Amino acid sequence: MLEGLPPNGATHVMRVEAPEHEARLIADLISESFDPAEVATSAFEVEVTAEGSPWAVEAYFGEEPDEEAVRELVALISPDHAAAAVFLTLDRKDWVSASLEGLAPVAVGRFLVHGFHDRGNVGPNRIGIEIEAALAFGTGHHGTTKGCLAAIAAYGKRRRPAKTLDVGTGTGVLAIAAGRLFHAPVVASDIDLVAVTTARANARANHAAPHIHFLHAPGLDAGAFGRLGPYDLIVANILLAPLKRIAKPLARLLAPGGRVVLSGLLPSHANAALAAYRAQGLRLVRRRTLEGWTTLELAADAGRPRRDPDRPGSRG
Repeated sequence: MLEGLPPNGATHVMRVEAPEHEARLIADLISESFDPAEVATSAFEVEVTAEGSPWAVEAYFGEEPDEEAVRELVALISPDHAAAAVFLTLDRKDWVSASLEGLAPVAVGRFLVHGFHDRGNVGPNRIGIEIEAALAFGTGHHGTTKGCLAAIAAYGKRRRPAKTLDVGTGTGVLAIAAGRLFHAPVVASDIDLVAVTTARANARANHAAPHIHFLHAPGLDAGAFGRLGPYDLIVANILLAPLKRIAKPLARLLAPGGRVVLSGLLPSHANAALAAYRAQGLRLVRRRTLEGWTTLELAADAGRPRRDPDRPGSRG
């Protein structure tokens, strides 16, 4: 259960109708932009009419939201839909469970992300990752999460990283995937203490905890990142602005020949993120777009020294 959305209290809801593609993008953007302990989103098909089959997006807030801020997010997808969004206050109901009913397992490479009700459906060659369905952020149903899982799975076909870093771990699904696939150390960090606590519990439930070290830290400047690194694989599934802010410290933590996976990007934002990391000496290896979201895979040359321009005498 999301802590900010008690089933016995009033719930604040934003609702807007849109074509399926835009509805999914709006739902994804809202879920990525708010604390998962306070907001749940749902995109679904509404009644078919003569004009077609519209979709609706509903976002459920535990506290009254900043309406203007939410409309600004929706406007990134469509200014018309932002203007048409309706904000309501509803009576008591478990809106989180209602919004997440019927989530199907997500298969990406060898990974199968599922709820407890599909525990018996994990095949013998699959790596099952069970995430509590009441935690909307990071259940594996998001295009950015799928892109990162696909990148991790593809990396695993070529090599096994000595160390992996998961930035903005959320529910821990990507850290768990790396730990289960590589059987090697993973560092998972988040600025949100609730996310770190949730991710740690999920890692224990998925028998990945021995491989994962969790950090509650803002950004990547904490000394623990350097002491536990460098990292052969770094995954950052956040948004454009923080991805750009952490480009320099992230590059310092990357081992020579390492790989970086960036996600949480609309296709129109991908080139801006790419420019920030190219400035740190990384090159684009692959660009994936799934469900309207882009994931970038970048690499450092094997002979490239780690950049640390703030340290006297460093090269790069």
